[in-house]
Amino acid sequence: MNLLSINNLSKIGREKALFTNVTFGIQEGEKAALIGRNGTGKSTLLNTIAGFLQPDEGSVVFNKEAGFSFLPQNPQYNPEDTIRQHIFKSDSAKLQTINEYIQICTRLGNEKSDSIQKRYEELMLKMDKLDLWNYESQISSILTTLGINNLDIKMGKLSGGMLKKVALAQVLVEDTKLILLDEPTNHLDIRTISWLQDYLHNTSRSVLMVTHDRYFLDAVCNNIYELNRNKLKLYVGNYSQYLEKKEIEAEIEENTERRIESVLRFERQWLLRGPCARGTKIKARIDRDMQLINREKFQQDKGFTFEVKGRRLGGKVLELHNISKSFPESGKTLIKDFSYKFTKGQKIGIFGDNGSGKTTFLNIITGKLQPDSGSVEKGENTKFGYYLQNPVFKDSSQTVLEYIKESAERMTLNDGSKEVSASKFLEEFGFEGKIQHSPVESLSGGERKKLFLVKLLLENPNFLILDEPTNDFDIFTMNILEQFLMNYQGCLLLVSHDRYFMDKCADTLFIMEEDGSISGFVGKCSEYIEVRQEMLQEEKRNKSAEKENSKPSAPDSGKKQKLSFKEQKEFEELDREIPLLEKEEKELEPLMSSPDFSVVSKASQRYNEIVKLLEQKYPRWEELAERVL
Repeated sequence: MNLLSINNLSKIGREKALFTNVTFGIQEGEKAALIGRNGTGKSTLLNTIAGFLQPDEGSVVFNKEAGFSFLPQNPQYNPEDTIRQHIFKSDSAKLQTINEYIQICTRLGNEKSDSIQKRYEELMLKMDKLDLWNYESQISSILTTLGINNLDIKMGKLSGGMLKKVALAQVLVEDTKLILLDEPTNHLDIRTISWLQDYLHNTSRSVLMVTHDRYFLDAVCNNIYELNRNKLKLYVGNYSQYLEKKEIEAEIEENTERRIESVLRFERQWLLRGPCARGTKIKARIDRDMQLINREKFQQDKGFTFEVKGRRLGGKVLELHNISKSFPESGKTLIKDFSYKFTKGQKIGIFGDNGSGKTTFLNIITGKLQPDSGSVEKGENTKFGYYLQNPVFKDSSQTVLEYIKESAERMTLNDGSKEVSASKFLEEFGFEGKIQHSPVESLSGGERKKLFLVKLLLENPNFLILDEPTNDFDIFTMNILEQFLMNYQGCLLLVSHDRYFMDKCADTLFIMEEDGSISGFVGKCSEYIEVRQEMLQEEKRNKSAEKENSKPSAPDSGKKQKLSFKEQKEFEELDREIPLLEKEEKELEPLMSSPDFSVVSKASQRYNEIVKLLEQKYPRWEELAERVL
């Protein structure tokens, strides 16, 4: 089923067309990503599809029965709304019923009255009638996983990370078949990103998203749409397959370009001899040659890499002595009695959930925030370069080139044999042509952050501190930054939710623990995530074993706990569903040996679905049956 149809969509940007005559569609079950460099119009295209911007030409048509949900890069909200009001603001009757059911359950736990009990029973029946129990369970799971426990807190009181989680929850709980996501991983911690990746991979809903997270793209997407040179091109497969196809495509285009140039060398000589254009064949040949000469030539991506001639670091780089930091208003200790001596060449990533104190730690190191106790000693030759999550420009009316030249007119590369002008350096980061003379305020969010980074690197620091540098960056810029950091000779302290980026650039981790302590881990971010998951699984197994051992033996167990109304209904439903599925499973078995391949294919697909469903339903039926029989 087609969920979205885009026909000849065009949009004019700052100085030129961002995209023209874009035509494509999203099918049921499709998981697609829009990729492209900063400024090419990815977010503009997504916002135009969602109806937040009007196209200059073309049309966008959604399947009305399917519906869509949209997560913008910077979600809008009413600060006075509660989390509940924001998440359940949809007009969907199903969502409103579930919302009231969650509220009445909370009230039942706090107060007892006949009217509340009566309304509770009415809602239970309504939930049964609308078959909402699975949906309610999914919503509860989403809210719990995202750490959204108190739905009565006002939106204006939330941190940036929590705002993004609430906005994400609002999109995920809606009863729609298509989700549009603009940079969904920004401001989320790595654990939440990992969960979201699994959710989108497993959901039956279709997805169209803009993201730079390469692990995320690989795990979720089955189609990649590249926005380049105003056009949109489809590459079937995930991000790794896209890269393979791009490499083959580039090789073919280079070979084609060489053949065309070879033909044109001969044709140019013929044209210079001034052939008479009166003959039809000769005129057609001249027209063809002119088309070849004026063709849009293949432009291969520049593989720009650079190393700056770094400042020398002294014997003392940076020392932290027993630093601690608490915030009494929240009653939370973020950093507790931490000491560390940094040495030249260290590349350390900081790992922690949202609100664990990562940015607070960086602000203490750079002197923007004072610790409650302890001291920070910086070496005489240590020069910080601090990339902020949300950089501020003092004068956004400056042109891009004027802003950069405040730091340096030229940069000396590492070997000392070459200097690069500020203008050339900007070009290598994608700021080409007229954009260098455009005001900073006219840039997109990703372009402004990239400009801030370019200026930071031009200042030639020997201790780089990067706080979420990958938010809003395109993959091309991230590749340049990764290559630079891998060869960087100074100290690096890095906070990023991008696991691929962390793996490439940091070989040691500081782990921000819940109690405010900071522990160390030698290894990559992905290795730590694996270790952490194993530890959590082991912890669950131990708790489960303890719970099992603490159960009273059968003779002393007394009466079994009765099933709740909801559980009784679930048990009855399973009792009805399982025999039907078993019957269908047996009926499909003969079809799987049919000579007709299409019959075999359909039968196999359904057979596998039934096997998975039964694997889920058998254990639950047994669990409930033990309390009934």
